[in-house]
Amino acid sequence: MTLTELKYIVAVARARHFGHAAEACYVAQPTLSVAIKKLEDELGVVLFERGGAEISVTPLGAQIIAQAERVLEQTAAIKELAKQNKDPLAGPLRLGVIYTIGPYLLPPLVKNIIERVPQMPLILQENFTVRLLELLRQGELDAAIMALPLPEHGMSMQTLYDEPFVVAVPQNHPWAKRSAISAQDLKSETMLLLGNGHCFRDQVLEVCPEMARFSSPGNGMQRTFEGSSLETIRHMVASGIGLTVLPRASVPDMHSRSSMLAFVPFEAPVPERRVVIVWRKSFTRRAAIEAVCEAVAACDLPGVEMFVPDGDVPDRDVPDRVVPDRVMPDRVVPDRDMQPKAR
Repeated sequence: MTLTELKYIVAVARARHFGHAAEACYVAQPTLSVAIKKLEDELGVVLFERGGAEISVTPLGAQIIAQAERVLEQTAAIKELAKQNKDPLAGPLRLGVIYTIGPYLLPPLVKNIIERVPQMPLILQENFTVRLLELLRQGELDAAIMALPLPEHGMSMQTLYDEPFVVAVPQNHPWAKRSAISAQDLKSETMLLLGNGHCFRDQVLEVCPEMARFSSPGNGMQRTFEGSSLETIRHMVASGIGLTVLPRASVPDMHSRSSMLAFVPFEAPVPERRVVIVWRKSFTRRAAIEAVCEAVAACDLPGVEMFVPDGDVPDRDVPDRVVPDRVMPDRVVPDRDMQPKAR
């Protein structure tokens, strides 16, 4: 049994196709097929059911492949340990970010990283939470920035900041001059939401769960519509189609009227999301994670409560479903315009 053979069976399990797996491993298909057959003969088991256009994994094969993934991950960790002795901040860091955070955090974050640790370029990828977690498990990302709550995945995390939500309305809407809005007020309005897969959509529905009942045509009038991005939804609101809820960092100036939009805060308790960075427990470049945390804390995001790093990044397990606690000492609010109310 070799690491190469383990790599091959993991590739086939992911691709469900010997030819595609061979391409992913940069080998000829006969080479890959012979190696997998050799491993099956050595173990005395069948890992894959062959036949038809798609390969399926046997129940025992699934268990063996899961163990092979862990072995390959630990092998990568050994290599990273060797690199860490040289310089944990040297070399690229593969960082994932969810779609509703990336456009607003990445510009200042990349600038701060270039200024603070120019020897550690960021390789960035925006995606949905579930996909970023998959890439982390597979070792294709080193860390990812996302929002709580998270599904179970056994990784480590560190809180970065808390971000309140605000309501965006057309400039001529009756609410445009209000000082604050209750979440209950949204029940009677046509709301614009992100599509399925965006965690921010789920967080908005938690603020006003009644919206879920009107998310598709049915017995009553459809009162929610979906957009593919926050920027698309902004333009739909400006057109007078409806209202929406936005993360505070996406609104540079709460008092701006130049965009045909008005932004109104929520009444206390202000709904918010907690943004965290997540990484594999086996990832050894902790100094790189700490550098990202410090660079995020130095970003001037409007209206968010930043956690101030106070030393080494702790290795905290992420439980089954993480619910933000409300004890948040040592934080800095760069923009008092929308400082969350005391809880």
